[in-house]
Amino acid sequence: MMTTKSFIHKLLYTGAIGLSIFVLLVIVTFSWIGYEVKSQCQKAQRDYGKDCVLSLVDLLNDENKEFRSRNSAIWALGQMGDSRALPTLERYYTGDIPEREPLNKSISQYELKKAINLASGGLNITAFFWRGILTD
Repeated sequence: MMTTKSFIHKLLYTGAIGLSIFVLLVIVTFSWIGYEVKSQCQKAQRDYGKDCVLSLVDLLNDENKEFRSRNSAIWALGQMGDSRALPTLERYYTGDIPEREPLNKSISQYELKKAINLASGGLNITAFFWRGILTD
């Protein structure tokens, strides 16, 4: 028969393992987002030669680029949360968000809405973790 003390120890042990797994998943997720944002920045900077935000804005404005690349730029701009991108993001936003949007056929209104929110100062809990890697 399990004693109360033994039960509490097992509960604490299980809780510690669960918390450790949760923290590990958060770190991996935040790192992955940071890696993807940095990758998008580097691609845009190779093409446009400006700082990350301005290069991504130029990519979004480049009608010769495929929609998937432009939508990836929108996502990255949202993750960065830089207000310099806000005028461009707002220019593309119509407010009409279809139920399904293929990312390779049009500018995503859903991604624009999220990016505008983040660039306007919306809560972005991931940015503090990886924003420093963009200055490398």
